[in-house]
Amino acid sequence: MSKKQSKNKGIYQRDGVWYLDIRAGNQRIRRSTGTSDKAKAQAYRVQLEHEIWQQQHLGVLPKHLWDEAAAKWIKEKQDKKSIEDDICRIRQLTALRGRYLQDLDRKTIMKVVSELPCSNSTKNRYLALIRSILNKCVNEWDWLSKAPKLTLYKEPKKRIRWLKPQEAQKLVHAFENLPYMQHMIIFSLVTGLRQNNVLNLKWEQIDLKRRIAWIYPDETKNSQALGVPLNQVALQVLAVRQKTTPFVFNNSKGQPVKAVSHRIWRKGLKEAGISNFKWHDLRHTWASWLVQSGVPLLALKEMGGWESLEMVQKYAHLSSQHLQDHADNLLLNWDTIWTQSKKSDNSGTKEKSLNNCLGL
Repeated sequence: MSKKQSKNKGIYQRDGVWYLDIRAGNQRIRRSTGTSDKAKAQAYRVQLEHEIWQQQHLGVLPKHLWDEAAAKWIKEKQDKKSIEDDICRIRQLTALRGRYLQDLDRKTIMKVVSELPCSNSTKNRYLALIRSILNKCVNEWDWLSKAPKLTLYKEPKKRIRWLKPQEAQKLVHAFENLPYMQHMIIFSLVTGLRQNNVLNLKWEQIDLKRRIAWIYPDETKNSQALGVPLNQVALQVLAVRQKTTPFVFNNSKGQPVKAVSHRIWRKGLKEAGISNFKWHDLRHTWASWLVQSGVPLLALKEMGGWESLEMVQKYAHLSSQHLQDHADNLLLNWDTIWTQSKKSDNSGTKEKSLNNCLGL
């Protein structure tokens, strides 16, 4: 490679591109100016030296690109369970590439996210990721003095999809020709385990004497170990499973089930006459049945391994039994009030009696 030293100290040309090799304070800076134009390269050097002087004497924070922040986030969060999701979202945020963090104000970020072709709930996930990265820049990396406040989109409240017992029975029968699928469905309905936990469940995680299955911390959403109580139905499912591999659920070929076939799942739903139902809704069904049978939300939270009580609050409307006693308090004196109102109603009409009773 040819290297041509300029008359100006600290700037030189290599293969047609101008490079810097300068000292600013105690820093030595060696980098490409990204241009073959000498005047532009010199202007870049002046601007850079000015920025460094401001940092050293005025306390101005050094400029960093969004790309640097995103790369640093990925590196530090390698052990995060959803890091692959973060990487995919960062790749979609092409409009932020090459921008300095100081230039990413609220208006700019909201405009970029608003143009993404996705639902409001997905846009909120992008905003949450951007906010987390920028907060890191402020609180830990000292790359920003302040992060912009981002406004989340309104998300429609989704209706919880769950099956009635008769529907669940039809679904189970629809998979009679695929015992492993049938067993997985039943096991999910009586334990509330997520699909990945069922697929990855090993015999070493089962304690038949204590009637419990252990889910390891690295297999749960909240990274905490979960003990799953096994009722008689769950035990019956385990009793008919063959121990051909370390995994509990193997397919008809005796191999571990790596994923649930969408084609097979849709075919079974169609045969059972069930629509708009996902595998995860088996967990919703389990939770809904428990709440309707009188299980307190706090107990449900522990059984399902949810991180907070707010996460199970969505099932509260399925049972109003705990409110019934409060409503019955209104009846304590109702017979007396009703009897007295009828006695004071000389007209004998039901309408006036009711109006007197209600104080109308």
